[in-house]
Amino acid sequence: MCEHPPHPGRPGHSTIGAPAPLAQAPPAASLADLAGLEARAGELAARGGRRLLGITGAPGAGKSTLGDRLVAAMGPAAVLVSMDGFHLAQEDLVRLGRTQRKGAIDTFDGDGFLALLRRVRDQVSDVVYAPKFHRGLEEPIAGAIPVRPEHALVVEGNYLLDAAPPWSEVRDLLDEVWYLEPSEELRIERLVDRHHSFGLDRDEATGCALGSDQHNAERIRLGRNRADLLLR
Repeated sequence: MCEHPPHPGRPGHSTIGAPAPLAQAPPAASLADLAGLEARAGELAARGGRRLLGITGAPGAGKSTLGDRLVAAMGPAAVLVSMDGFHLAQEDLVRLGRTQRKGAIDTFDGDGFLALLRRVRDQVSDVVYAPKFHRGLEEPIAGAIPVRPEHALVVEGNYLLDAAPPWSEVRDLLDEVWYLEPSEELRIERLVDRHHSFGLDRDEATGCALGSDQHNAERIRLGRNRADLLLR
């Protein structure tokens, strides 16, 4: 993710590459089969107890869109929590010198995210409040999402399958993880449109999509085979 005005900045470029072939890929399904995906999420929630479904993939893969659709289909028994709520505050990113690559794994509070998932798993009789990222402010807002005892949880975020601590412990807290893998052309197009909608011109938006976003995408792709389902 790049900064947006009033904090301009443009990272370097990198080349778009097709996903490298990896051995032992998870079973694949179609992103177009929304009814089938909604049914699978509903079946997971219906097993009883606290259920956590992870939605991951590279920037622009469509994680938030799919997460919203699943929660809408599951109704009041589910809630969406995004890893973006654990972005470090802008003031701290400035202090650490990381504003130009906001969205990289070290611009999130990984320990805080892991702690929230553990609380949600353990405190099934109490409301647990999760943070939410406010796009207009470009800041996380604490206590914005109540996770109630009856809720199944849809968790979306970039680094749910990362192998580095503390992120490596996230996978064990999720009942299923789905990895979104649309075509690279579509993913990049979505990213450019997103950055443009937040105030960057088309050249700056393209620089973001092919720069820091692409670097993050390549790291995220390394965890692809730890997913339960690959969505194309």
